[in-house]
Amino acid sequence: MARVIKGILQIAVLMAFSYIMNLGASALHLPVPGSIIGIVILFALLQLKWIRLSWIEIGAGWLLAELLLFFIPSAVGIMNYFPMMEHDGLRILFVVLLSTFLVMAATGLIATVIAKRKEHHTS
Repeated sequence: MARVIKGILQIAVLMAFSYIMNLGASALHLPVPGSIIGIVILFALLQLKWIRLSWIEIGAGWLLAELLLFFIPSAVGIMNYFPMMEHDGLRILFVVLLSTFLVMAATGLIATVIAKRKEHHTS
């Protein structure tokens, strides 16, 4: 039970941090969403050891595990644009498939480079 409460508090902290970053990005008229700025700042704070991973690990783990649920509203929202999907659906599908392939290829190449670099350093 204590783990559940700790997870809920961690999620609340992460949501508050995201909200504050969104307010900051809006106030500064930045072209980047506040949530992205928040991720970068959170990463920097974790790397600088100003925030311990254990302070957010349970909540972040749950959010990552349930990540697919956060895409449902946007997928349902596409139904508002059904006429556009009828007209440009194939082009949109092509862009989605191409970008997915490019991200997968880039991720694979970067993972290979990192694995070779680690292997080189350990041997």
